[in-house]
Amino acid sequence: MATIRVHTTYIEDAVNDHAKTLYPEVEKAHKTTVDKTGLGHEFLGWVDLPGRMDETLSAIETTAKRLRSIADVLVVIGIGGSYLGAKAVLETLDGYFTTPDGMDVVFVGHHLSAAYMEELQATLVDKSFAINVISKSGTTTEPAIAFRFFRRLLESKLGKAEAAERIVATTDATKGALRTLAEREGYDTFVIDDDIGGRYSVFTPVGLLPVACRGHDVNALLAGAKAMMTSLHHAGDTDALYRYVAARQALYQTGKKVELLVYYEPKLAYVAEWWKQLFGESEGKDGKGLFVAGAAFTTDLHSLGQYLQAGERHLFETVVSINKPLSTLTIQTDEADLDGLNYLAGKSIHDVNRHAMDGTLLAHAEGGTPSIVLELERLDAHHVGALLYFFMSACALSGYVLGVNPFDQPGVEAYKVNMFALLDKPGFEARAKTLRERLGSNEED
Repeated sequence: MATIRVHTTYIEDAVNDHAKTLYPEVEKAHKTTVDKTGLGHEFLGWVDLPGRMDETLSAIETTAKRLRSIADVLVVIGIGGSYLGAKAVLETLDGYFTTPDGMDVVFVGHHLSAAYMEELQATLVDKSFAINVISKSGTTTEPAIAFRFFRRLLESKLGKAEAAERIVATTDATKGALRTLAEREGYDTFVIDDDIGGRYSVFTPVGLLPVACRGHDVNALLAGAKAMMTSLHHAGDTDALYRYVAARQALYQTGKKVELLVYYEPKLAYVAEWWKQLFGESEGKDGKGLFVAGAAFTTDLHSLGQYLQAGERHLFETVVSINKPLSTLTIQTDEADLDGLNYLAGKSIHDVNRHAMDGTLLAHAEGGTPSIVLELERLDAHHVGALLYFFMSACALSGYVLGVNPFDQPGVEAYKVNMFALLDKPGFEARAKTLRERLGSNEED
């Protein structure tokens, strides 16, 4: 059983007292989530998903085994939730310099860097690769452009028929450009359910197929999510969840506008990126919401540390703490001791890292930067699954307490409309004229 403990020791007593008064609102938000009765309830399919994935998981493992037998590299094409969940899991479970015996997994279609795509194409020319293209519509600009390039590269190497055997489309069940193409060309497909949004899709084929292709234990990942689901939504063990949601809301209401997710293990860098999308896209609307960011400690203490200790007091930290060390590497005695570190001889680097965390928590609390601590027992597939599910649940409850729909993202379309107009997409002519006039005015200034 994966357990997450939440500590609010490093938050002022008055804020903690205020957080306790928010528990009835959090409990109401929890009931709304589990009963699927609130704003955006049509996108709450993720709540019980870990408990009903057996058949789909078997198909994922079969497909992953087939792809591993015919290719060495999987090119995952997607943006936002269509790549961040898988990337987060892989970065966390892979070794720093070693990987499992499965396929290499590379990601593209999550930005518009021509240099990145050209270099990846050059790298893949002499490699055996397959493609997993992930898009509900098939028309999202960034992944659609990437798919054009890499599908053409694969077809030029193998011919259309053999290339089709190496392309898997994760898309809508019945509609959209990618569904139409997949059926026409005979690609294997997985479905993105209508009731699960992209940033909540890590436990669907969107997240699980790339992880399975890499060779990680997707059963353990899903089991961790299922255990957390049972704990939070069925067994009623809600203390950690309520504590986190209430504490961050209390801090927000008392003037903290930025939440910084802090990790002391670099493997968690992409968990922070996934978390940023999850909370930023879910809460940031109607002029409300915390601005969310991530920081790697102790590294960023040598860049952001001064600001965090003594800058504007408008932020708080959520610190992910891992109890069991990933390594027992210890510091040796040096006869000369020129660096003055012999006082650390015999201590593990994990212990040093732990004391750095504790010292930072105390220092930041004294400086007026409060911290919530999320304590995870170890960093393995089971516990990673539990952590991601915990954050998804906390995000849904936080959105409802804030009074917004946690499952839509109307603001995301704003840049796309302008981009389409400036690229002369048919139907955007009037907008294009207005924007070009504004750009011309800016240039004159």
